Amino acid sequence: MNTLTDEKAVSAARSALDSGEGILRLAPTWVPRSFLQPGRRIKLHPDDYYAFGKHRGGIDERWFASTTPAANDNREEDEGLSYVVHEGQRFTLKDTVDALGADLIGAPIWDTYKRWPVYSKFFDNMGPIPHHMHQNAEQAALVGQEGKPESYYFPPQLNAIGNNFPYTFMGLEPGTTKEQVRRCLEIWNQGDNGILDLSKAYRLKPGTGWLIPPCILHAPGSLVTYEPQWGSDVFGMYQSLVEGRDVPWELLVKDVPEDKHQDLDYLVEQLDWDANVNPGFKDSHYLEPINIDDTASEGYQDRWIVYGTIKNEQLFSAKELTVAPGATATIKDGGATGIICVQGRGRIGGLPLESPTMIRFGEMAEDEVFISAERAQTGYEVENLGGDCPMVLLRYFGPGVHPQAPAVGDA
Repeated sequence: MNTLTDEKAVSAARSALDSGEGILRLAPTWVPRSFLQPGRRIKLHPDDYYAFGKHRGGIDERWFASTTPAANDNREEDEGLSYVVHEGQRFTLKDTVDALGADLIGAPIWDTYKRWPVYSKFFDNMGPIPHHMHQNAEQAALVGQEGKPESYYFPPQLNAIGNNFPYTFMGLEPGTTKEQVRRCLEIWNQGDNGILDLSKAYRLKPGTGWLIPPCILHAPGSLVTYEPQWGSDVFGMYQSLVEGRDVPWELLVKDVPEDKHQDLDYLVEQLDWDANVNPGFKDSHYLEPINIDDTASEGYQDRWIVYGTIKNEQLFSAKELTVAPGATATIKDGGATGIICVQGRGRIGGLPLESPTMIRFGEMAEDEVFISAERAQTGYEVENLGGDCPMVLLRYFGPGVHPQAPAVGDA
């Protein structure tokens, strides 16, 4: 892990920000999961999916503009942290945020959180993952962590194939009782505990998404997922077997106070019951893209892909920008922005931006940047230089940046 003294951090961060005129180049950040099988669609070289070692599991995630450590056992010191790359130097985005504060992420976010409190990722698996939940802020605070609301968008560019199970179980069937869920925990070591019998699977559709607050059970399926979310990696797995593979009890209780590790009633009460058994679950959480203005005649189209609030707070949001061949779009947003290019080639401000065919582990790419709050507000150009291919960017934002964003159900 590259660390900088306070003085060097400020100098290096300021140099990178000034040189890029408010745009920072970020290196790819890869994260393995020991209990999952990689889906092999996020452009990592086939030889590198076990680059952390087979004992660590395969790489099935790439994190974007992250200052959040990955909560993996035996993890690398900097696992999950994004790196800024500038003039041969590499230093974490976390160090950069710490050094520049409001000059980078804007006063409203810096003054409230003193950090970049969100991140996004590609999540790519061969099959489904266990039915699980993410603790809310109050529950996570009991173990010194933060809660985790999250959202999903399924980029068509990365989902030419759906892999083994392009469906996601979400919530619990209306009428399910707490006693039934408790019974699933009681029989954990007897094999399949049957938690999915109490839920419903929804077919996943590329180009759509979902908003998932904390304390809601969900078992994500096998589409590549772009996931803007809160800056936390807490979770609890409630399914004992997935595709015949054991899910250790430790993954159920890893973010639970130690004296509650065998308290089945506490584990059941972690769930937001009304939200899980909501008869209108899809209407409350499903997201269709929404065009922002009618700009197709100008050679580009911007769309909302993640929007809505959680307990009346806009904690994150995301947009998808498509720029036609040869066209240039001037983009303005309300705050700092993490960007990944998923199709095409061009420039963003003065930096080249290109979606690669394949990336070796540890090598650079030119597909990811971070935009300062000031540059996002004053505007920057995105130009498509890729011949006949549209250029497509996914970009996400922190809390409160877009108060005018749509509500769930507005599509």
